[in-house]
Amino acid sequence: MSNKTTIRERATAAKAASIRLAAIKSEAKNAALTEIAKALTQRRSDIVAANQRDLAEAERNALAAPLLKRLKFDEAKLADVCAGIHSLIKLDDPVGRPLAATELDAGLELYKVSCPIGVIGVVFESRPDALVQISTLCLKSGNAVLLKGGSEAAHTNRILAETIAAAGEAAGLPSGWIALLETRQDVADMLELDDHIDLIVPRGSNEFVRHIMTHTNIPVLGHADGICHVYIDADADPEMAVAIAVDSKCQYVAVCNAAETLLVDAAIAETILPALQGALEAKGVRLRGCPQTRETIVCEPATDNDWATEYLDLVLSIKVVDGLDDAIDHINRYSSGHTDAIVTADKDKAERFMALVDSADVFWNCSTRFSDGFRYGLGAEVGISTNKIHARGPVGLEGLVIYKWKLYGKGQIAADYTGEDARKFTHKKLR
Repeated sequence: MSNKTTIRERATAAKAASIRLAAIKSEAKNAALTEIAKALTQRRSDIVAANQRDLAEAERNALAAPLLKRLKFDEAKLADVCAGIHSLIKLDDPVGRPLAATELDAGLELYKVSCPIGVIGVVFESRPDALVQISTLCLKSGNAVLLKGGSEAAHTNRILAETIAAAGEAAGLPSGWIALLETRQDVADMLELDDHIDLIVPRGSNEFVRHIMTHTNIPVLGHADGICHVYIDADADPEMAVAIAVDSKCQYVAVCNAAETLLVDAAIAETILPALQGALEAKGVRLRGCPQTRETIVCEPATDNDWATEYLDLVLSIKVVDGLDDAIDHINRYSSGHTDAIVTADKDKAERFMALVDSADVFWNCSTRFSDGFRYGLGAEVGISTNKIHARGPVGLEGLVIYKWKLYGKGQIAADYTGEDARKFTHKKLR
């Protein structure tokens, strides 16, 4: 059997499973999630051991420090993902919700009802916790899922997928609802299966995401880069501004919602830049600044490439701007459309910033790190989307459902609504 046939068979099984999953009641899905959390906890020593094996191999292969940090999956991480599963159980089922209802005529009623997308293929980075989050979100939303994680997490991903699949099937889920892909060729083969897979969610570098987008006919939901900004306005509270800048950059640097560029209003640059420098360098951040920044503090020079770079590391570029509109123009030129924040005491400025910055997430007086499905109460996230169709921003349960139209009649035929004596539609809103 060829590898390609194997992938097609897995996708075929996932498609069949997705049809059954779409009709599974909320209680059954929550029961399966409970069993999955229990099984993961019971196998924690095996899971941690597998992760230690991945970490050892990654260190031998000189994996970059940010990726090593993402790769680590210890008992604390396992406890976090299990807590996430229990939080997911408490959320309302997104499937089967009536979104709209219209009476077309007496006894002819049309309902717009949420339903699963079907089969979702997700290619994600080296974080094993992402595998748990993605698969359980897909289960709660009634979708089957094909998963491809980073090769550096192969052992961890394998045991996690096996555990989740076995626990789910023991709880009554259809076989094949989750499958793990392990090679680049698997991904290439998956991208050809537009007759079986309904959506691809790629998580990775700009180059990788664009490669996915140009090599498949399957709809793609995702983002290429996380070039996020914090703009400190002249009317910002200095202590708040420093705290938000430090948290946005340093709370966890190896993620797409960490700040990569700091914009500072020229009116306060001389007073706030030294405080920012002290707080950021105390966290080990290397600063790169525009010429005006370097007139006030000592740091490396920033180039045009820095404004368009996602560092995913303790590096931050700083640019002094001529007020709010200059900051907005810079962000709309260089931002990846992910998350951008303003720090100011002026509500009108904040509202202007949030109206004109063309990003999925726009914040006022808070860290960019809040751009996250779990923090939004979405039940973790399958990914972040900078698309402008279907779903945008952190994609949680709501982004994993679509809708169908259900029309309930009593023998009506279209011919009665045409011609000289045609019946009239009432188009009366029922909700």
